[in-house]
Amino acid sequence: MSDIKKIKREYLEKLNRELNQDSINQIKTELFGKNGSISNEFKKLGSVAVEERKKFAADLNLVKEELQEKISKKFHELEIKEINEKLKNEKVDVTLPERSFEQGKIHPVSQVIDEISSIFSEIGFSVEEGPDVENEYNNFTALNTPDNHPARDMHDTFYLDNEKKLLLRTHTSPVQVRTMLKGKPPFKIIAPGRTYRSDSDQTHAPMFHQVEGLHIDKNINMGHLKGCLNYFIKEFFEVDKIKMRFRPSHFPFTEPSAEVDIGYEIKDGKIVIGEGDKWLEILGCGMVHPNVLKNVKVDTSKFQGYAFGIGIDRLGMLKYGINDLRAFFETDYRWINHFGFDPLDVPSNYRGLSR
Repeated sequence: MSDIKKIKREYLEKLNRELNQDSINQIKTELFGKNGSISNEFKKLGSVAVEERKKFAADLNLVKEELQEKISKKFHELEIKEINEKLKNEKVDVTLPERSFEQGKIHPVSQVIDEISSIFSEIGFSVEEGPDVENEYNNFTALNTPDNHPARDMHDTFYLDNEKKLLLRTHTSPVQVRTMLKGKPPFKIIAPGRTYRSDSDQTHAPMFHQVEGLHIDKNINMGHLKGCLNYFIKEFFEVDKIKMRFRPSHFPFTEPSAEVDIGYEIKDGKIVIGEGDKWLEILGCGMVHPNVLKNVKVDTSKFQGYAFGIGIDRLGMLKYGINDLRAFFETDYRWINHFGFDPLDVPSNYRGLSR
């Protein structure tokens, strides 16, 4: 008996037995693997006499096809067997009532971050992010904050080591430092994210959200800053005009510095943003201090710019009538069900995700 016929008989006998998937795969390897029986027979073609080569190849191909077909059939039989066993053992009671489910809501903070990012993206700002755990240099020193500044004290800052070299960032301004160190001007970015300070009351939380803005280019001035903020405030609060004033202030990383107040009035017990005889502080801003630009290797003889910082949570409180900041982080389902946003109910003024 020829080797081809012996191989065929031997493996047909094996394939007629009760086999599992691993056993079938083992037989397949023994036949058609790199050193399998059928593979080795094909390697002999070159040594077969020319007049016999055609018949040898034809017989070998027939045996190969027959064995492959048998293997495929065994795999199919095994699959059918597994399905039948599942149908036999796994029963579904179609009379059971459907499971109840709760539809989630978009948290107001997430909604406000998306709205802010969308508005600024329309006027050319890109979104940058950075780590919550920062080093002292990026958080303070690079931003022209001296060693004796109150913001460095333990009662304000969460330090993570005894040397006060690592900390939870107190603002998202370190993202500006990281962005300027890794690139070249011009820069036009916003940096939304979580920030941390040792403070807790009705309008303060140990963890809260800020968005920092930065625009560095040639010939940038306070007029550009005012125009940018005027546009943002009108778009965010969805009003046609806004009363806005710059009140002189001080920040280590800007000079000159200003607090921005907007006009408002009380109607039916609610704050109405826009015109009014009352003033509400909403953010801090100013022209980036030359020392900050020098620390990030920006040529101050060619470039200057403005920066601003906005409390995201407080903007959400103003726009959506939320009177206690602590409720943002208490994970009360009733609260999120009331103040949250339906992900399937898209407002007419929704701009879409920008990040």
